[in-house]
Order: sequence, then structure tokens, then C-alpha cells
Amino acid sequence: MNYTIKAGSTILDALKKIDELSQKGSRVLFVYNDLGKIIGSVSDGDCRRALIIGKGLDSAITEIMNKNFTFLRKGDYDIQTIQKIRLLGFKYVPELNEDGTLFAVRDFTNGKSYVPVDAVLMAGGKGERLRPLTLETPKPLLKVADKPIIDYNIENLMHYGVENITVTVNYLGEQIEEHFKNPFDGQQIKCVRESKYLGTIGSLQIIDDWHNDTILLMNSDLFTNIDFESFYFHYKKHNADMSVAAVPYNVNIPYGIFEIENTREIKGVKEKPSFYYYANAGIYLIKRELLNLIPKDTFYNATDFMDKLIELGKKVIRYPIAGYWVDIGKPEDFKSVQEFARNIRKA
Repeated sequence: MNYTIKAGSTILDALKKIDELSQKGSRVLFVYNDLGKIIGSVSDGDCRRALIIGKGLDSAITEIMNKNFTFLRKGDYDIQTIQKIRLLGFKYVPELNEDGTLFAVRDFTNGKSYVPVDAVLMAGGKGERLRPLTLETPKPLLKVADKPIIDYNIENLMHYGVENITVTVNYLGEQIEEHFKNPFDGQQIKCVRESKYLGTIGSLQIIDDWHNDTILLMNSDLFTNIDFESFYFHYKKHNADMSVAAVPYNVNIPYGIFEIENTREIKGVKEKPSFYYYANAGIYLIKRELLNLIPKDTFYNATDFMDKLIELGKKVIRYPIAGYWVDIGKPEDFKSVQEFARNIRKA
């Protein structure tokens, strides 16, 4: 979709183009000069206000355009700008190259966003706890409410503007490769095959096509509506080397618990205490420069990587998930999530 208009155009030209774009939900154009640089924006409101004060339809849009327009700079994700976009309700925002030319137009309609990460979904596991369901179908392709589990995660990533998505496959990997053979809602999903099982993070070493400085790694068989924008904001705000999404986990003990000293002396009793923990949700943000710490061609888990970073004094933080999260590990999980998904669709 072309959201631009040349600086020499008239108000009438702009109105005609805005009318075409309005069917797609956009009512703003970005004005470019002879060098291709974006120099302003013009909306249907700008045109109407200009006509009210006496401008003619043949007046140049450079007379009425907003020169102080909001934009994103390519390669420089500005959290404050994103927050401004949210606050003011902007729907489409240009992302500019360093020379001021247009790189892309970002869609912020209906809660959409743009999170500058490369996403990797791990889809190589055997799903042994879900057998016999996974004997002939890889777990990520099992359907929840008539849609493969992995598709929910792909859709959520795309909702947040993630453009570079890779799926690592192994067990029954040809089925997942076939599933993503054609573009997914207009976006090509890449599949990379492991030559052997590499754990929950080892497969990052077989990917060499990176586009961003932050890697989002996640299990492909989770059922969650995690807010990736908030996750990324939190990660950047705390200048972390790695952020681990976490889910609250309560342990309630239905008995009185003794406080013991010197192995036998009772110093007190806690009646039916509750303990509150955070559990690993299997979703991570990682500085790309740290990937060289992952051993090549070796089975290696994300928890091993966390331990390594902590040992090196790197900053590893946790991000609490506010929405829903289900790890579909056992048959009863798979059954319960079916009903949960149907209820979400009805809501």
C-alpha cells in the first residue's frame, strides 16, 4: 500500500488518495521531496481545515502539511516515540532511513505494534508426554480450536510487527516445513532443520540470517497472549542482557509447618502457608552479541545459557506475564486448552 505523496501535489490530489486509503483504515499521507526524503504528513483533517480557511483544491499540500510529524528511525527503536504513538492514537507511522527516505510504514491499528526483534520458535521436540497424539503429528501442529498451536504464536508475533520469524524443526520436521511452504498471511516463515537434537537454545547456533540486535526465542507449543511490546519495553528499560518471561506459581500447603532450629527445636508454627514463585515460561529476549556463548553442534538448554550469563556477571531479569499462558505438556493440558480457546473466541 502506497502511503506517500509527492511534494508538488495539490490538496485535491491528497484527498483523492486519502479516499482510496481510507478503505484500508488510513487517512494520512507522508510527503516526499525530489530527493525522496519524507518532509511532512498530511491528513484528511489537514485538508478540510485548509479548505475551511479559504485554501483552494489546487493549493499545494506543502502549504498545509505537518512538518513536525512523528516518525520512527530505522535501527533506533525509540520507546518514548512508541508511547507517544499509543497516547495520541496514531494508526500509521513512517519508519525512516538515516537519510530521511522512507523504509517502511508501521501499522499501529487495533493494538498492533512494531517490535524490532528476530523471533525463533523451537519446534523440534518429540512431544512424548502427549502420545499417541504426537506419534504422527508434531506437537506444534496439533490443533486447538481448529488451528495449529504454532499458528497462534506466529499470529501474535506478526501482530507486534515481527518480520523475521524462523522455526527450528527436527521430529516430523517435514510436516512443519510443508505447513510454512507458502507465505503465512503474506509473510514468509523460514524453517531451519536440526541435524540432531540441540536442546532448548542450541538451535540458535545453526541460524546465520539475523536482522536485529535482539533475539526473541520461544517454545512453539505454548498457548499464550503475551504482550511482546511490553516484554521488549521492560527488557530495554532495565538494559538487560537476557529477559526471561515468567508465570506466577503458587504452592499452598494445607498443614501447619514447623519452624525448626538446631534440627529438632520448634520455634514456631506457620498455619497452612502459601509460597509464591515465578516459573520459566519458555520465552526469552537475548542480546544477539551473546549468542557466541552457545556451544555449536551441542545439546544445550536455555537454563544452561542463563547459568552461563549469571556466572559471567551478565544481567538476567524476569518479566511477569500478565495475560494467559498454558504449557501444553500433558493430555489433560491439551484437553483443557481446547475449551479455553473456544471461550476466548466467543468473548
